[in-house]
Amino acid sequence: MAANNLEPRCRQCRREGVKLYLKGDKCVGKHCTFDKESRRKPPGMHAASPFQRKVSEYGTQLREKQKCRRVYRVLEGQFRTYLAEAERRKGVTGENLLQLLETRLDNVIFRLGVASSRAMARQMVSHRFFTVNGRRVNVPSYQVRVGDVIAVFPSKNDTDIVRAARDKAISRGLPAWLEYKATEMVGTVVSLPTRDQIDTDVQEQLIVEFYSR
Repeated sequence: MAANNLEPRCRQCRREGVKLYLKGDKCVGKHCTFDKESRRKPPGMHAASPFQRKVSEYGTQLREKQKCRRVYRVLEGQFRTYLAEAERRKGVTGENLLQLLETRLDNVIFRLGVASSRAMARQMVSHRFFTVNGRRVNVPSYQVRVGDVIAVFPSKNDTDIVRAARDKAISRGLPAWLEYKATEMVGTVVSLPTRDQIDTDVQEQLIVEFYSR
């Protein structure tokens, strides 16, 4: 079984003091609990408001790292592996890190609009809903490459979740580094994402500094 963060998702948003959109459609609707003022302070009986606390440089870097991990739903060990690979590659380490996280298969499925959240995308990948270049893949952390073609496995095309995704995906925006044929449920990685094409609200340099201490 793949490792996963089982902490309640709304609690994770409260811990970081920002909306992480971990529940997909619910996070943008009127039922989002984080929109309630009483639910915005960190979890815990004696927790202070994030706007009232004085945070150290270390604390700021830690929160940025934790926020990034939670957005992409990866655990600490795996996150360190991504950072090591980012440092090994040419270019800016922080941007390399985000690029690696963006090109996870579960994130690509989310970006294509086939799933309303990364959690849903992860579950769909684990249940063998998709193929990459014609081969069935059930590993959410699978790294896609330029030119890879992601499609829904034929036997899954008529499931309720896929039909609902097909209707929503037509109206959803798409990153410039991906192409998607909504009627056929086929996506293509046309390039690796650049920093300006990644809308994840994190300061990746703080993450690199955290691990450099």
